Amino acid sequence: MSFMDEKITQILNEAEQSMVSRSITDGPVKIGNRYYEFTMQSFYEDKVSLYLPADFEEMPKEIRSIKYPYEQRPEIIRSDESGAINFTLNRIDHELKDEMVAELSAGMKTMIQKSNPSHVFYESGVETVNEKTFGYFEFKNMVIDGALFNIMYFLEFEGKVLMGTFCCRYEDYLDWRDVAYQCIRSLTVHIEEEGGE
Repeated sequence: MSFMDEKITQILNEAEQSMVSRSITDGPVKIGNRYYEFTMQSFYEDKVSLYLPADFEEMPKEIRSIKYPYEQRPEIIRSDESGAINFTLNRIDHELKDEMVAELSAGMKTMIQKSNPSHVFYESGVETVNEKTFGYFEFKNMVIDGALFNIMYFLEFEGKVLMGTFCCRYEDYLDWRDVAYQCIRSLTVHIEEEGGE
């Protein structure tokens, strides 16, 4: 293939990408070389819901213990078939109020930076999504066979900490980053009305 043919192919691929929907709520989304359908999924007795890839499944226990070797591994791990792309949720038994989320998120980022100086940190912030305050940060860490891209986020749930993560191979992060944030920002905490049945 000549240089001109390669440039034309690149332009056509970019044009195709720009025409394909990147919204997880508007049907299949092309990520890398395949399409993913996203569905609203519920957790914690239907009190928390968010959009996740429909074909991501609960990570098998034997893979969990390898990928998350520490005892405090996440309660919920949804993963692609290879185990390389994950969304997790975990309740942490520490009290938290909305107004403390920014402080918690900054503190967690500082703790990770100090314990792992080789990690490279990117964006971080605090925003309100679906009436909940989210603190988040993203970073790259090195593993035996390459590097990983991570997003960690925190919010209050039933007076405690709810921590979520997204993780993929670093070489795939440009394909997944925007989609992962759409999933995170779709998270809704369903609060029961006081005095309800």
